Amino acid sequence: MTMYQIECAYTCHMGNIRANNEDNFWCFGESLPMDNEGTKGVCSKIISENKVPAMAVFDGMGGESCGEVAAFLASEEFGKFYNTNKRMLRDMPEEFIDGVCKRMNQAVCRYGSDHHIQTMGSTMAMLLFTPESMFACNLGDSRIYFMDCGKLQQISTDHVLGSTAVGKALLTQYLGLPEELQKLEPSVAEIEHKEGYRYLLCSDGVTDMLSDSEIEAILSQDMEIPEIVNNLLESALQKGGRDNVTIVLCELQKLDTIRRMKEWMKNLKDKK
Repeated sequence: MTMYQIECAYTCHMGNIRANNEDNFWCFGESLPMDNEGTKGVCSKIISENKVPAMAVFDGMGGESCGEVAAFLASEEFGKFYNTNKRMLRDMPEEFIDGVCKRMNQAVCRYGSDHHIQTMGSTMAMLLFTPESMFACNLGDSRIYFMDCGKLQQISTDHVLGSTAVGKALLTQYLGLPEELQKLEPSVAEIEHKEGYRYLLCSDGVTDMLSDSEIEAILSQDMEIPEIVNNLLESALQKGGRDNVTIVLCELQKLDTIRRMKEWMKNLKDKK
C-alpha cells in the first residue's frame, strides 16, 4: 500500500516598487491579515494526502486599499468553506470547486456593493488534493504550473482580453464579478497523483518578471523545496520586482506504509 505526503513551501513579498501588498494566500490553514507586508521569509509544511490538502493564491486589484481587501476576503472565505466542507472536497471535488468559487465571489461582491466600490476584485489560483487526483482551478492571470521530468507545463488558463503594449490586459474572469452581469467560469484541470510531481501557484509578480523557461530552470534545480521558492523570489526581484510576489510550490512524495507506521508509533511514544 502506498500513501503520499505533500511538501509545500510558500512566500509572499511586497516587491521592489509597490507601497502595499495586495496579494494573499491560503496554505494548509495559513494566510495573511488584510494589512500586511508579506511573510517573514519562506514558510514550509508537510502534510499527508489523507488530510485532503488545499492551497490557493490571491492577487487583489482595484487600486487604493481595495486590492488587499478583495484578496483578504477571498482567502478568508476560502478557509471557511474548506474547513466546513472537507468531506465534499474528498467525495465531490467538482461540487466543492463550484461552491467555494461562488462563496468567494459573493464575499468580494458584497463588500464592493456595501461600500459603493465598482472596481475591486481578485484573481485566484488553487490546488486541491483528493485521494485519487489533484484539481487545479483558476480565475484571472494568477497561474498554475505542473512540473514533470524537468518539463514545465502551464495548466491554468489566462483569463485576459487580448494583449496590450502598454499596461496590463483586461481580465475577463476574477473574483468580484457581479453574478447578474457575467457568469463566473473558473478553469479546472485534473491530474493524477505521481511521485515527484511539482506544482507551482504564483501571482503575476512572478510571471511578469520571469519567462516560462526561466521558471522551468529554477524548478528543475536539485534543491530543497523552500530553497527553490527562495530562488524564484530572488530571481523575480532581481528582474525588477515591479509587483507583489506570491509563490506556493508543492511536491508529491511517496510515503510507504512501513514508514508511516513507524512515524505513528514514534509520535505515540513521544506523547506518553
